[in-house]
Amino acid sequence: MRSAGAVATRSQVEDVPDPRILNDRDAIVRISSTAICGSDLHLYDGYVPTMTKGDILGHEFMGEVVEVGKGVSNLGVGDRVVVPFPIACGNCGMCAKELYSLCENSNPNAGMAEKLWGHAPGGIYGYSALTGGYAGGQAEYARVPFADVGPIRIENDDLSDDRVLFLSDVFPTGYMGAEACDIQFDDVIAVWGAGPVGLFAIASARMLGAARVIGIDRFDYRLDKAREAGATDVIDYEQVNVPAVLKELTGGRGPDACIDCVGLEAHHSAGLIHGYDRVKQAARLETERAHALREAILSCRNGGTVSIMGVYGGLVDKFPIGSLMNRGLTIKTGQAHVQRYLPRRLARIETGEIDPSFVVSHHLALDEAPTGYELFKHKRDNCTKVVLKP
Repeated sequence: MRSAGAVATRSQVEDVPDPRILNDRDAIVRISSTAICGSDLHLYDGYVPTMTKGDILGHEFMGEVVEVGKGVSNLGVGDRVVVPFPIACGNCGMCAKELYSLCENSNPNAGMAEKLWGHAPGGIYGYSALTGGYAGGQAEYARVPFADVGPIRIENDDLSDDRVLFLSDVFPTGYMGAEACDIQFDDVIAVWGAGPVGLFAIASARMLGAARVIGIDRFDYRLDKAREAGATDVIDYEQVNVPAVLKELTGGRGPDACIDCVGLEAHHSAGLIHGYDRVKQAARLETERAHALREAILSCRNGGTVSIMGVYGGLVDKFPIGSLMNRGLTIKTGQAHVQRYLPRRLARIETGEIDPSFVVSHHLALDEAPTGYELFKHKRDNCTKVVLKP
């Protein structure tokens, strides 16, 4: 089969062996659509350790079941499914609490992750050895472990791939980021980053009843998308001081909750500050450029919530712990527990309350994955989301 593999700063499409059933609870899926995610760029840029040459990327994919293990009774050959990015057994203590991305049985490299993070998360497709070393979904076929727990069947043939594909990750991730804010009807929510996760966080905050949602980015086309997603206000962070503007917009209090949908490769409008963190990151003196997170913490109202959905991998410098502690802020974060959200998010799509395809800007063939990565990374051609078609 063909698949998209990567080493730092470069991706390529190669022929690799077809996946096969290894365990009774496995399934094999012929992929019909797969997407490039913002967190794939952290791997592509070399900021997540334990990536090796030839690793198959991709954790947002869907397709047709072509083979099932004898332990999978809920799926059959021919079923059209979306596959959640966390790999979850459904039987452990974390899965019982619906904390699926923290599954205790799906990461065979737990010991490796514990050395960096203290405890190990669950497995993730195409996301380095730290999360299990599983082959990803930017390929023609994928092996799906614990297939009786993960995939959701799409029985409505009128729903195009573009409308349901993002149930695999970015729609539930954005929703979880907004849900963590415990939104009340008169709340003001600020969202850093108008990429796909940020756009779904904006849309979800509006669904959950926020009175105002403020989108923060620096590209006009992404700010336009934020308005399309439901943002009542937008801020170009290169033009203004964001915390000061947020105070102006909220009568001096700050937003009730702030959602970081940027993560470890954040950009800062001040060249000197941005350059300082770039140098420290390149020298591996820190692993994150956490400009958005710092700003979210400093901007949030006293007693408010900071929701972190942007991906972070290791250690960060200049973390404003004093602001966090002295002002009584709450931090909520985590890889999305996608399986928890699937049925209700699918229902929202089926009723027309949201059409997730609005984030798609480019469709490319799988063989064009290297072009897709460059478009997405450098935000060329007004790129918001690339869907690859094997």
